[in-house]
Amino acid sequence: MARAPQLLGLRSRPGPDPMEGHVRHHRGLPFLRLQPQDYRRSRLFQRLRIPHRKVDGRGDGGEVAERHRRPRDHTASTAAGAVVANASFFSYAQGEARGMATKARIAVYKICWSFGCFDSDILAAMDQAIADGVDIISLSVGASGRAPPYDRDSIAIGAFGAAQHGVLVSASAGNSGPNPFTATNIAPWILTVGASTIDREFPADVVLGDDRVLSGVSLYSGEPLVDYKLPLVYGGDCGSRYCYEGALQPSKVQGKIVVCDRGGNARVAKGGAVKLAGGLGMILANTEESGEELLADGHLIPATEVGEIAANQIREYIRLSQYPTATVVFRGTVIGSSPSSPKVAAFSSRGPNSLTPEILKPDVIAPGVNILAGWTGATAPTDLDIDPRRVEFNIISGTSMSCPHVSGIAALLRKAYPNWSIAAIKSALITTAYTLDNAGKKIKDLGTGEESTPFVHGAGHVDPNRALNPGLVYDLNVNDYVAFLCSIGYSPRQIAVFVGKPTGSDICTRNSLASPGDLNYPSFSVVLSSDQGLVKYKRIATNVGGDADAVYEVTVNAPAGVEISVEPRKLVFSAENQTQSYEVTFKRGVGYDSGERYGSIEWTDGRHLVRSPVAVRWSSASSLASM
Repeated sequence: MARAPQLLGLRSRPGPDPMEGHVRHHRGLPFLRLQPQDYRRSRLFQRLRIPHRKVDGRGDGGEVAERHRRPRDHTASTAAGAVVANASFFSYAQGEARGMATKARIAVYKICWSFGCFDSDILAAMDQAIADGVDIISLSVGASGRAPPYDRDSIAIGAFGAAQHGVLVSASAGNSGPNPFTATNIAPWILTVGASTIDREFPADVVLGDDRVLSGVSLYSGEPLVDYKLPLVYGGDCGSRYCYEGALQPSKVQGKIVVCDRGGNARVAKGGAVKLAGGLGMILANTEESGEELLADGHLIPATEVGEIAANQIREYIRLSQYPTATVVFRGTVIGSSPSSPKVAAFSSRGPNSLTPEILKPDVIAPGVNILAGWTGATAPTDLDIDPRRVEFNIISGTSMSCPHVSGIAALLRKAYPNWSIAAIKSALITTAYTLDNAGKKIKDLGTGEESTPFVHGAGHVDPNRALNPGLVYDLNVNDYVAFLCSIGYSPRQIAVFVGKPTGSDICTRNSLASPGDLNYPSFSVVLSSDQGLVKYKRIATNVGGDADAVYEVTVNAPAGVEISVEPRKLVFSAENQTQSYEVTFKRGVGYDSGERYGSIEWTDGRHLVRSPVAVRWSSASSLASM
């Protein structure tokens, strides 16, 4: 957070903030899973009015309350924390900390316990948030595994109710990447957020006995290792490759640096297990699943995480050396253009949309790797029982961190444009997102090492200042979402779950779309097959660019093997808030019979660039029938 606002173009001083200049007093209240006792301690909230409420919270001394006074300041302070000077995590990432919408007020509701986050708590909290008059609901929580059907998903149901009251729900895409079809919170009325890196690193290099230096990252803050190299062993040779607590053999670990494979248990728990077994240090070794993604952690012992390539070299060095040794050198905080950023985190859940392939998810990405934000001191930064440390700020990673960045930005847009619908706010964020890193190259995916795609990053990285003036928006209302549910075959009884009251048997004759892809969404996701080689989608654009008279012309960036045509190719507006419609035809080209293809459709009037990503996927007829 101390770095992310600057990267996003938000600043508190000196000079005017392009976004804050439009926002004096936010009524936007992000919804976060906090306990009031926890967050009131943080300096980040001292300048905020916090109407706090605990949903179904028995927090007056019972066992459950004692076990779950966990800090949840991190997400809240990211969305709307006040400005705090000289914030840091043990001198790492030192600087000014602030949230996205620093003048917002926050309402906080607890929905999660050690045994899970129950549907009843989620729905009760969302209902109460709506009743309390919030503008934005920020949900850093989601289903485990694949997304459940919309009518069995409490977040989708609650978010629909929020949409009925003009409340935008921003939610995490999930941390189940890099596998496809893993994104959750994918209903089209939810703003779904993936995670990206920023231009700040915490280097901690491994120096092997043969003097090779391999790059890693760490937030270790204690005494450094001795100035000579220590014996180096692999956890798999000492009882546990993942370094589970109690599984490492002390006789093989004591006084040594242990290499632990990533996966299986928490990263910081591995260091705790090494410490309990008598080890002096740890190297957290990425496997193929995490690739070159590096997440810094505040380990209890001298430790660093290395990417898959370096990890393989270290394991090979141990295997071939008679007396392998190593040390770790900690280098503090480094900000710069190398390595390039943003990149999509390997853990960030991604599409294609497992429920409705015609809706592109996630929508956008935002900072979610190594994010500094508030921490209450109610528990240790590692959340380990053996960790006695208490801090005001912590650095952690996840789509739970990226979501509140976008929630706070949405609050700023809500204040700047109080008459905009939630769909207009979503559209502004989606069509103004960018897809190039700070080196001018396409954003990379740390999960694959290749260029990222719309199924991974959605429209791209959120850009608050461009979202403030998007030019055109794609608007929607609740009736459009009902029509969407009809288009995917939902019955009146299923639709009643969302609208909150019985519906007539004719609801789908009164609300209809030719296909789910005809929903007026700001992006395009298309499925082609041997049986369906041509798809047409309709869109309606609203002029919000500030000029009554505006002419937008289209540029189509069609991927190889796919023909894309847009009619008309020019949209002529003569008034603000006027609408114009167009139709897009996607046709299978010569030689396209497998895989995924990507492009974009861009409208410009010379001042605004309104960009919609295009993702095309080939599917066999049999798989289409099963969707």
